[in-house]
Order: sequence, then C-alpha cells, then structure tokens
Amino acid sequence: MAKNNDNTLKINEIFYSIQGESSFSGLPCVFVRLTYCNLRCSFCDTEYAFFEGQEMAIDEIISRIAAFDCRLVEITGGEPLIQKNVHRLMQQLCDTGYQVLLETAGHLPIGDVDGRVRRIMDIKCPSSNEADKMNWENINFLTDDDEVKFVIGNRHDFEYAVSVIVKYQLDKKCSVLFSPVFDAVPYESLANWILDLKLPVRMQVQLHKMIWSPDTRGV
Repeated sequence: MAKNNDNTLKINEIFYSIQGESSFSGLPCVFVRLTYCNLRCSFCDTEYAFFEGQEMAIDEIISRIAAFDCRLVEITGGEPLIQKNVHRLMQQLCDTGYQVLLETAGHLPIGDVDGRVRRIMDIKCPSSNEADKMNWENINFLTDDDEVKFVIGNRHDFEYAVSVIVKYQLDKKCSVLFSPVFDAVPYESLANWILDLKLPVRMQVQLHKMIWSPDTRGV
C-alpha cells in the first residue's frame, strides 16, 4: 500500500447518489470510496477499489463533497480504516456539521472512530470466505447509534448470523441488518426465514442495484 502524508488519502471515487443500504436507504448521499482492501470476499462488487485511485488532500476531498450540497456522507471502500488519515477526514466532516456514516468490514478496530460517526459494521458470514477475519472485540464498542450488517449468501449464512445475534445479544446493542447477496438469495426466501423466526432485524436490499444496472459505477 502506498504511503500518504498526514493530509492525504488515496481516493477511488467521490459521487452523489441514492443511499442503497442501511437504515438510511433511499436518502440522497455523498459517497467517498477509499482505495485498498485486505479482504477478498467471494461476493465483492467493488474489486476496482482494491488498488485504483489517486492521492487527494483532505481539504480537496471536503471541497468536492461540499459541491454536492448534501449533508449525508458515507465513507466506504474498499476498507476505509486501512488508511489512518480517514479519522482526520471523518472528524473534520463532523466538525463541519455533516452526518457521517462509516461502512467497515469488521476486521479492523473501530474503537477509535469519532463518536459522532455512525458505524455500519459487517460481520462476515461463511460464504464470504472471510468470516475468520472478524475482530470480535469490535462488538464491545457498538452503541445504539451503530448498525451491524450480515450479508447472507445461503441458508447456512442465515443460521450463522442468527447464532451470532444470540451469542452477543446484538439486537440489544444496535440495529441489525440482513442483506441478501445480490442474485444469490431470493428476497422472498430471506424474508420468510426472518419472519419464521420472528427476528428483530431489518431486511435490506441493495436499492442502487435495482435503480441502476448492477455493474454501474459511481452510484
């Protein structure tokens, strides 16, 4: 991974779109996608963010965000927490009055993320092939302002997610999201599994993939 100074980040793309996931689904949002990821999930749909990108000064990033005139910003990747300067970006955005969401894969520490940021943390299921990378200590830092997401690729993933919820009482800590792997699990199947067990979780779909072509970048 390329080194950056205290004021820069390697950025894959910055764009304005409809938030497709989380409890903010459907709202206009500015996305800042950082370069690099040290996971290789089987269902990854942003492989182009593994290495592609350009160094940008944090002030320039914030200027690009401001041009969209939208107060909701999501920091995503790749895995944004790989680049340590992301903390400075998030802090400055919060100081400026933005509502900031952080999408993170759950394997890097979240405890030092600015408390004003809403953390949307994945817990990888077995079909991702990365479930063993989870940093379980992160659960201790979750608050009711945060969200945990399970991406469900099959029934085994679903049962795994249920077991994690029960073990850690996740539904008592924060919002819990179940998202089907696109084109792998029928929406009706996941909905019925949730209803059968009366799970206190929010089912979500990738709304942006229903609005635009699933392969469209920058949405």
